[in-house]
Amino acid sequence: MRAPLVKNPSGKIDIVHGDITKLDVDAIVNAANTTLLGGGGVDGAIHRGAGPELLAECRTLGGCRSGEAKITRGYRLPAPFVIHTVGPVWHGGKRGEPETLTNCYRNSLQLAVENGVKTIAFPAISCGAYGYPIPEAAQVAVRTTRDFLVTVQKIDKVIFALWGKDIYDAYRQLL
Repeated sequence: MRAPLVKNPSGKIDIVHGDITKLDVDAIVNAANTTLLGGGGVDGAIHRGAGPELLAECRTLGGCRSGEAKITRGYRLPAPFVIHTVGPVWHGGKRGEPETLTNCYRNSLQLAVENGVKTIAFPAISCGAYGYPIPEAAQVAVRTTRDFLVTVQKIDKVIFALWGKDIYDAYRQLL
C-alpha cells in the first residue's frame, strides 16, 4: 500500500496505488454488481474484508441499479461505511455509459454527504470486468469529483485507491 501518494493542488483529491479495504476513511465505495451480494475484484475484496454481516445487510437492500448508490455499515473494515454503486458495462460508449458512470460518482458523493462522511475512497469503477476503457473512466471520475467538490463543500478528502499501475498512471496524469 506504500506507493507514492499523488495530491491534487486543491488538496481534496489524492490517489494511491493499493488496497481500498485497508484505508482509514469514513467510507469506501464498492464497485458492486446489481445484486449487491458480492462478486469478484473490488466487490469480492470488500465483502471478504467486511465479513458476513455485510452480505446479510446487503440482502435487505433489494439490489441496486446501474448509476445508483446505497450505503451500508463497514463491519470489519477500517471504514465505518461502504457505499455500493453499480457501474456500467462498456458497450462502446453508445448506450449511456458515460452518463451512468458520472451518476455512480455523483450519487456516491451525495450519499456520503447525506450520511456525514468527510473522507471517502473510490476504486476505478467499471474498469475491471465491466471493461470500461481506463483513460475515459478516469476522466469521468476526476471531472465528476472535482465538479461535485466545487459545488458541495462538505467532503474534506476524496482518495482514488487504484490497484493496477495502468489505472494509477491514468489518474496521475489527470491530477
